[in-house]
Amino acid sequence: MTSEHPRHLAEALRRRGWLISAWPWRALAYLVSTVPIAGVLAIGLLVIGAPLLAAVNALLLHGRPPSIALMLFLGVGSLILLALAPIVSFLVATIERWRLRLVDSRPLPASPWPGLVARYRSAATWREVAYLFWLGGFVPVAYWVLLLLVLLDLGMITSPWLAGDAEPVVIWQPIETTGEAIPYAIVAVLLLPVFCYAFGLLAALQAAVARWVLARPVDAAALREVARSRTRLVGAYEAERRRIERDLHDGAQPRLTSLTLQLGLARLDVPEDSPAARPLAVAHDQARGLMVMLRQLVHGIRPQSLTDLGLAGAVRELADAATIPVTVHADLHGELPEIVETTAYFVVSEALGNVARHAGATRAEVRLTRAGGDLVVEVSDNGSGGADPTRGTGLTGLADRVAAADGRLLLASPPGGPTLVRVELPCRR
Repeated sequence: MTSEHPRHLAEALRRRGWLISAWPWRALAYLVSTVPIAGVLAIGLLVIGAPLLAAVNALLLHGRPPSIALMLFLGVGSLILLALAPIVSFLVATIERWRLRLVDSRPLPASPWPGLVARYRSAATWREVAYLFWLGGFVPVAYWVLLLLVLLDLGMITSPWLAGDAEPVVIWQPIETTGEAIPYAIVAVLLLPVFCYAFGLLAALQAAVARWVLARPVDAAALREVARSRTRLVGAYEAERRRIERDLHDGAQPRLTSLTLQLGLARLDVPEDSPAARPLAVAHDQARGLMVMLRQLVHGIRPQSLTDLGLAGAVRELADAATIPVTVHADLHGELPEIVETTAYFVVSEALGNVARHAGATRAEVRLTRAGGDLVVEVSDNGSGGADPTRGTGLTGLADRVAAADGRLLLASPPGGPTLVRVELPCRR
């Protein structure tokens, strides 16, 4: 089943109902809210950039080297700019994470203040500084170009009313009469939907760059050996888990089933008034209870529905058993590693259990998609929000299970809702 609610602007742009949805307005709000931020950054860059360009221009065109005062100003200004950039970039990155929600509902990891010294030594800091220069340099230029095109289009639309009073030039040809202006106005009106898509594409590009910079994980060399060690431990755990599952399923479970059957047959042969009847009935009931418990243990190691139906089918079975309506959207292709399937299944199971117990929701949605080399699992609901891992909702254990599969869990649950649990699991074999 296809979801009717795109998670981000780039996905919404591919939908047919883009122009009549709320997404163009969200894209416009994102672009408009960028203007004061990019404007302030552009002015700050021009303070250093304009004298630098003037000095380079004088050197290249006239052969005059810059004066000592100008060189001193550029040197001191550049040092001050680099010194302040990590601090300013932290403030801008915080605002950008908040603004990104206008066009992208996927959660981003929080970035608390690490301390002044650590801020200057972090690789993530200098990625944010690069984003600062991109936001203050490239973005204003792109906005100016788009603004000029929009003003030109508006001039073409209004040209039939202006042709009688003056001679406005549209594109390359002066217009003297209303009849000459009408074709330009028609073309300009037809271009309005194109500009709506242009606004959306620019906002989607800017949001994609912001998300890449603010969410891209750091590939620290010091953590590589830890990652390899964790991979080896996970492999050993999976091998031991399969052995225990096989021993329980093929060894203990058949024997317990046979014992339960024998006790049932013995109850049929013993008269009800016999002294042995009651102890035998108790033993039979206990054996049946143990058989159910053993079946649940085997199911907890790897659910049989996961083996029989695959991940998508097993998740739909969980959705059918939920106490509220759950919509499942599965867009999976190719085979998944066993640990990824098992982890994803328990993520959905635990998340839906939390929705039923704590969220007070009336509906939920599960999305399973492949994004590059990752399996992305998203569970959202329209409940009251405010999910907190420290309150014992199972999220901490879920995060540990995801981390064991070399994945990551992101949570967005503001007070009042909605709640979104997003898990990204690498599918490397």
